[in-house]
Amino acid sequence: MFLGEFNHTVDEKGRMTIPARFRPDLAQGVVVTRGLDGCLALYPNAEWEKLAQKVDALPLTDRRARDFRRFMFGSASEAVPDRQGRVLIPAYLREYGAVDGEVTVVGMNTYIEIWNPETWQTMRQGVETDDDNVERWVELGI
Repeated sequence: MFLGEFNHTVDEKGRMTIPARFRPDLAQGVVVTRGLDGCLALYPNAEWEKLAQKVDALPLTDRRARDFRRFMFGSASEAVPDRQGRVLIPAYLREYGAVDGEVTVVGMNTYIEIWNPETWQTMRQGVETDDDNVERWVELGI
């Protein structure tokens, strides 16, 4: 389970150190791709496989399904953390997520989001201060 918020950095070679508490679940490899809302998403291989199966089951005749497939798979990059717990984030993903230097790493239970710190603060403040969230979350069945 990936929980919590951590501040880390992406070095000049594009490597990001994974928070120590997340490393044991990622030792076998990860997939990094574009995430929703402007972040990057980092999945352990097992969770990526679950998502891939769901996406593969979508009909190719549905434009929304094809677009989502392109969005997720077209930018995906496999990596194995090195001995220091670092993974390489390709330049095209760093550009998409505007992650260069400081990053905010957020545990999302089954996967990890990597955010530009300013974008994360804006997102977080919006979620925390939007009075309509409670009503919207009720609609989700929570």
